[in-house]
Amino acid sequence: ILYALYLYFLGLSFRNTSKAIQPFGKEEGRSHVAIWKWVQRFNPRCLYCCKRVCAFLIDETMVQIGADQAWLWIAVEPIHRQILGVYISKHRNMIIAESFLRSLIKIYGIHTVYSDGGTWYPEACVSLGLEHRLHSPYEKSIVERTVEYLKDRTEAFDDYYPCMRDRLCNLRHVHKWLILFVFMHNSVIKSSIEFDDLRRWKYP
Repeated sequence: ILYALYLYFLGLSFRNTSKAIQPFGKEEGRSHVAIWKWVQRFNPRCLYCCKRVCAFLIDETMVQIGADQAWLWIAVEPIHRQILGVYISKHRNMIIAESFLRSLIKIYGIHTVYSDGGTWYPEACVSLGLEHRLHSPYEKSIVERTVEYLKDRTEAFDDYYPCMRDRLCNLRHVHKWLILFVFMHNSVIKSSIEFDDLRRWKYP
């Protein structure tokens, strides 16, 4: 199942993923419908596996979902550059920013928030008792590269994310895709960190 999710994450369609895993396992549970169900049920417990957090680098960007536009919120850890959290909303304001920051505090505790000049961040930080600072050019480059990497995951993601529900969409299916992306992204980053640590231990 994880291998099928990985192939789908790389960009294969459900049908092509089903064909790719034909040599593994029995006939049951390998149809494109089964893989679609695996993606929908995907809910890893260790989604955000970064244990040492020194700050929250926050940014948001607009994405097109079907006929509507939505805001993608993302928080990045500046040292190991793992994604700490993602959120998708139809509005951009202090209430949404506060809700997103509150979810980060619940997992990682209280840390300084670095953001751009959006007024909703300082207001949300005041409400939550967090210290707020503006991005330095270096910090801004980290979070912007992460956002662009996420948006470039699929072809033309910058312009359009497919949706068949139009204005009745609750954005749940988009959030599930984001969860899958974050899990894979953080797993790769974590493996890279562990490999570097092992290499330094063997070759000081």
